[in-house]
Amino acid sequence: MSESIVVDLFHKLDGLIETVVKEKDELYLDSLAYVLRLAYFGAEDEEEAFSESFLQALQDFSDNLFAEEHTKQDIHRAIQMALLKGMKKEANRNHQMTPESIALFVGYLIQKLVPDEKKHLRLFNPASGTGNLLHTVLNLLKHPVSAYASEIDSTLLNISVMVANILEQEIEYFHQDSLRPLLLDPVDIVISDLPVGYYPDKERAEKFQLKADEGHSYAHHLFIEQSLIYTKPGGYLIFLIPEFLFTSDQAKKLNQFLHDNAHIVGLFQLSDSTFKKKEMKKSIFVLRKRGEHTKNVKQPLLVMLPSLKDTPKMENILAQINEWFKEEAENLA
Repeated sequence: MSESIVVDLFHKLDGLIETVVKEKDELYLDSLAYVLRLAYFGAEDEEEAFSESFLQALQDFSDNLFAEEHTKQDIHRAIQMALLKGMKKEANRNHQMTPESIALFVGYLIQKLVPDEKKHLRLFNPASGTGNLLHTVLNLLKHPVSAYASEIDSTLLNISVMVANILEQEIEYFHQDSLRPLLLDPVDIVISDLPVGYYPDKERAEKFQLKADEGHSYAHHLFIEQSLIYTKPGGYLIFLIPEFLFTSDQAKKLNQFLHDNAHIVGLFQLSDSTFKKKEMKKSIFVLRKRGEHTKNVKQPLLVMLPSLKDTPKMENILAQINEWFKEEAENLA
């Protein structure tokens, strides 16, 4: 991957987005989805709406998207840069992107949990957002995968759909509240950067065991329960969780629920340097849904990760994690 190629692609994309923002009075992220759609499908129906210079720049960007010298990773990184710019401009708490370094580590964990690369995986992200977590994992995995994603925010969903098209990833999307019933058969793996906060639909929350005894229920608790419902017995779940998950006022009920329905495989505390603000800090939590033949691991994997950019320290930690997976192979089979 060439940084100069990525930056050049980003500048081309950003220029097009800013033109749409100005001329159509749209928000940056909505304009990003719009430009990606035009670049992928063509702008024949929109020619009268834009200047000749815009259409030429759009064609140039489109040609670059499909140029052989540009890898899918180059293209994805350029789009990530645009996403980060849009999120900074709009400052919407619900518009957050899972960092690529974390998504790559999640992909690594899936490879360790399911080492047989010939095994067909059904993979689901119930809160896919911009899709960065799912797209990055799919780029990494060598397994044959059937991928599914659910997202209620139409802007984020539109971006993810277009990125999937450009990266040639087959993903089936659900545009809905992910805590409502899904037309989805159980999957092998669930991955999710859990939405954090209160769930506003008290009537729907009553359907869950992890509903609050009083007041509004925590959405992140309900997402864990919903994810287990749509996971096969013996399947794995990898969540990005808030630091306070096990110390909140509803933690006791959550702990009992997890004990009854899942095996704890591991908890990876991410470095402070991964997050700009302390209150945004998260950990990676790995579960296995209980099944007839599943077992507890001898000792859950509890790791304090260094900065994911610190290569020597990460190599040392990964060697220890790899050794743990060898020792626990029988219990994870």
